Amino acid sequence: MDTYRALQVDAFTDEPLAGNPAGVIPDAAGLTAEQMQQVARELAVSETAFVLPSPSADHRLRFFTPTQEVDLCGHATVAAFSHLHEDGELDAGEYSVETNVGVLDVAVDDDGTVWLTQDAPHVREVEPTYERVGEALGIDEAALTDVGADLPLAVASTGVRYLLVPVNFLEHLGNADPDLDAVAALADEYDALGVYPFTFDAVGADATLHARMFAPGAGIPEDPVCGTGAGAVTAYLDHYGAFADEFPEEVVVEQGHYVDRPGRVRVRTAPVRVGGRSVTVLDGSLVVPDAEEDEILEA
Repeated sequence: MDTYRALQVDAFTDEPLAGNPAGVIPDAAGLTAEQMQQVARELAVSETAFVLPSPSADHRLRFFTPTQEVDLCGHATVAAFSHLHEDGELDAGEYSVETNVGVLDVAVDDDGTVWLTQDAPHVREVEPTYERVGEALGIDEAALTDVGADLPLAVASTGVRYLLVPVNFLEHLGNADPDLDAVAALADEYDALGVYPFTFDAVGADATLHARMFAPGAGIPEDPVCGTGAGAVTAYLDHYGAFADEFPEEVVVEQGHYVDRPGRVRVRTAPVRVGGRSVTVLDGSLVVPDAEEDEILEA
């Protein structure tokens, strides 16, 4: 058996026990994919980032939910690079990271804000009925059709695909009562990781949007603050010309209030970059069985 350093880092917040918790294994060299999946299941947060050496970039990151590997995770990338900066492993500056969607650029500001340049945007309109989407999310169909004339249902991606659902008011988004089996079926049918409802009716005066994200098919009933989702929705808004005037220099997406983990994602375009701060809240070690053994992890 080997022992690995394991952390929980709360991303997209500068307050502990807020934002989106990510597992971070800062030196995952030697772990097999099966062992990484076991570790992610043991840490039981929405995603865990495994930091590995890379022949083509400064670092390689692999991301696992408790049930599967995903190609890219914004909050876990922010968490991992925030930890490496906090731990003195890297200075403020520009870096590259190898992921399953390719090599991406990462920037670390002097204050610890991490910016991840995401993949090229892709947006495609889809046509599930508003009745079906409303029933899956537990939101009155009228709250969706109210804004649907200008902003249609679509699958958007800047590295991870989400089914984007505009909602008219925060009250309806906050009172959503999703049928997780129906949400999983909806996401699966449209080849998306999850369903991402959002509204322009935000809590904070300086926030552009309020969002929620449900991905039960990937083992994530509700993600507190989703970086790749924020990138996708910003690309979607740009695609559909959602702002009458010039597109804002920075979109601020707030999320997590309805699971008591509020956080904020900053998003810039051309190219799409998501950014935020992080706080390390747990730093310990994890005993991992040898690859050929089939044992329970000891935390």
